[in-house]
Amino acid sequence: MNKYFKLVILFLLVSTIANSQDAGYIFTMKKELPCTSVKNQNATSTCWCFSGISMLESELLRVGKKPYDLSEMFIVRHTYEKKAQMYARMHGSSSFAGGGEYGDLLSGCREVGLVPDIAYPGLNYGETNHNHSEMDASLKGFMDAVIKSPKLTTAWFAGLNGILDAYLGKIPDSFNYEGKTYTPASFMKELGINPDDYVLISSFNHHPFYKQFVLEVPDNWAAGYFYNLPLDELIQVIDNSVTTGYSVGWASDMSDKGFSMKQGVAIIPEKNWNEMTEDEGSKVFNGPHPEKLITQEIRQKEFDNFSTTDDHGMHIIGLATDQSGNTFYKVKNSWGVIGKYDGFIFVSKPYIMMRTTNIMVNKNAIPAAIAKKMGIL
Repeated sequence: MNKYFKLVILFLLVSTIANSQDAGYIFTMKKELPCTSVKNQNATSTCWCFSGISMLESELLRVGKKPYDLSEMFIVRHTYEKKAQMYARMHGSSSFAGGGEYGDLLSGCREVGLVPDIAYPGLNYGETNHNHSEMDASLKGFMDAVIKSPKLTTAWFAGLNGILDAYLGKIPDSFNYEGKTYTPASFMKELGINPDDYVLISSFNHHPFYKQFVLEVPDNWAAGYFYNLPLDELIQVIDNSVTTGYSVGWASDMSDKGFSMKQGVAIIPEKNWNEMTEDEGSKVFNGPHPEKLITQEIRQKEFDNFSTTDDHGMHIIGLATDQSGNTFYKVKNSWGVIGKYDGFIFVSKPYIMMRTTNIMVNKNAIPAAIAKKMGIL
């Protein structure tokens, strides 16, 4: 091979690499699980329920059932009632807003069951998309007036339900679906969903590992318990779940600048955003980018200083690699069919390690050695 030809080959290789880095991320799916269509939570803070319900819908697909569109607002409605009762008992010292945790979904399933979306769409206020701005303000104003009373009347809970009925609709005792009559409990039983099949897991070193603890975030208004795993084992659980066919409910922080629904990518750049030049910042999403090495200590620091907050729930449905071989997770969002991947986003492993606040998984998807340490085997 002559010198000139070698230079041409080298030039082509360098050009190819440069072009691939400027062409954006190119993902190759390694494992993709079935899921239902992307929904839109719109102007609500109910991502915890949209992502959790999406996971349950994927669970039904996993066992061979047809696609179902389950009602998020049925569970949301029940959870508002429970939050109001806690808010009254705590004299206004607990959270009373639209946010929640996956434990609220599981508790709702145990207490009231499930219904299809057609039986309870929760749109009783003249809109076609969910918008809880007016309802949330009305509920909060009502409850704040209630707790100012020196003695609660017997009417306050009925008054609360009057507001919920007006916006979301009355709860059906029974409903017809595809030629059969169900109650919410009998419908969930026919689906075969058992809320006790699911566990909630987190990873923070201010609590003992392999024990359960109350996660200290505002949306955990019910003081729900989470299993605590070391970070590497939390990732093992997620990876094993997806590779063995179980999707994952993912609670995280999407306020990080590295989370771009428009670009369809979420990453943790190696260089801090405030240390980047304008030119460097503009190129972050142009293609594979060096990312920060995430440790248990860095993760803990970001949680303790409020850099990581529990502000969004999504649904992990796949594993992929970019053109440089880096691992990404395909995640279903609930903001409608938007962004580069029509409602989905690819999230890097460092982002998962840094910003995950908790996950919901089927306990059968947890590696046996880890499940034994958790005491669930």
